[in-house]
This record gives sequence, structure tokens and C-alpha cells, in this order.
Amino acid sequence: MEYPHAFYHVTSRGNARKRIYLDDADRRKFLEVLSGVVKRYKWLVHAYCLMPNHYHLLVETPEANLSLGMRQLNGVYTQGFNRRHRRVGHVLQGRFKAILVEKEEYLLELSRYVVLNPVKCRLAQNPEDWEWSSYRAMLGLSRRPEYLETDWLLDQFSSDEKKTRERFRKFVSETKGLKSPLKKARGGWILGGKKLLAEVDERLGKKDFKEVPKREVYATRPPLEKIFADHIRDDGIGEAVNRWGYKIIEVGEYLELHYSRVSRIASEKAKSKT
Repeated sequence: MEYPHAFYHVTSRGNARKRIYLDDADRRKFLEVLSGVVKRYKWLVHAYCLMPNHYHLLVETPEANLSLGMRQLNGVYTQGFNRRHRRVGHVLQGRFKAILVEKEEYLLELSRYVVLNPVKCRLAQNPEDWEWSSYRAMLGLSRRPEYLETDWLLDQFSSDEKKTRERFRKFVSETKGLKSPLKKARGGWILGGKKLLAEVDERLGKKDFKEVPKREVYATRPPLEKIFADHIRDDGIGEAVNRWGYKIIEVGEYLELHYSRVSRIASEKAKSKT
């Protein structure tokens, strides 16, 4: 789902889990391409981390253009990688994965998770030892690149620059019992509380069900109990099947009706709205 001022955790992995950076020149080229995408599409990158066979981005999109930007990022990088290494074919595996995130509730947690990846994978003893993430720039240990937005994150700790960097360092170091926040994502694609769920539900409700990927609908759709508590039976059938994508047999079992009857009612309700 794409809309203005949405926030995402984005990952893209190497084809067949192969390395997507063979040396530091590849990593520098990727960040150069990312810089161009940020300028062109007006993105805000709050954190990033380049791993051997994948990368992580925390991206805010003032305009609804995540897919356009990702197509540019992965496409231009792949072309350069193949040219430089004299090879052909896919570098990255299929479509990128994006999780829609409630910024206020999960940005801090995700910023820590992203920069700790090299430590978790034993590529570095400490996050500041890994050159290819946003962590060093956040702490002032290296120059902040133009494409990296640091103000919002650091402002969550203090208005004093020295204190805020130290508090951010301490926050990242507190890893005992830390689990990936991405495991909390509903339907594998939405990470947030009631505020974000209500917003997504409203946006989905304005779209034709056929235009909406199933994983997006399934993450926020109400249970059958609520649908039929809010509607008389036939209207509820139309709502459950035609809007929310419940299977005919699921609705039939819930109402103890034969699936053919549920199908007929759902079809009649769909025709009445055309």
C-alpha cells in the first residue's frame, strides 16, 4: 500500500541468496544510486544497513512513490553491477519486501534492529565497527551523507546534541532479550497499533477489493463475528465475500448455510452495487 507520508521498512535480497556486493566499490555505488533516488523521489531515509546478500532501509515517502523509487534503485544498481563485473541476469531476487510502519510507535525500535544486523550475523563485534550502515553517522563518527535524515530519530532522546548521541548509543547497546520488531507485523506487511490499522482500513475501504493484494486485506479485515453483528445476514454475506474476500465455504460454515446459497446471495449483492 502506497500513500503520501507513509513509512516503510524495506528489504531486498540477492537472487538465490547470492552476494549483491562483491567489494567496497559495489557498496559505494549502491549508496550513490540511493542518493540519486532520494533526491528524485524526495524520500527520507532514517536508517540503512548493507549486508552481504541483502540490505535494509527505513524510508519515509512524502509522495506515494515507493515502488517507483525501488524500481529505480534496484534497476540502476543491477545494471551497474552487471556492467562492472561483466555478467548478465538478476542480481536481486524478485520484488522487494516492504512493511508499512507506524512511525511514532516503531521507528526507534526498527532503527536499532537495522543497525544491529551486522552484530547479529557476526560481521562486526559492535555496530560502530560496520562501515556500511547509518549508525556511525548517527553518532557523529563519520560524515552524515545528504540522503540520511537524522533529526527525527535523535530528537527523541534530547535536544542537546552530545546527550542525544550518547543516549542513542546506549539505546542501541541495550540488546538483552531484544527480538525483531518485524515479527509483530500483521499479515507480514503492517507494523503498528490501532491508529495505523484504522488508517489502512479506511484506505482499503475506498478501493475495489479486486485491486487490493490479498495480504493487505487479510491483515486488517474484521472477523466474521463483527461483520454479522453489524449487518443483517444477506448484507453481511455481501460484505464478507465481496469486500473482505472471505471464501464462500468459510461464510457458509459460520452461518450453517450451504455454500451454493451463500454464493447466490453474494452474487446478488455484488450485482446490486453495480
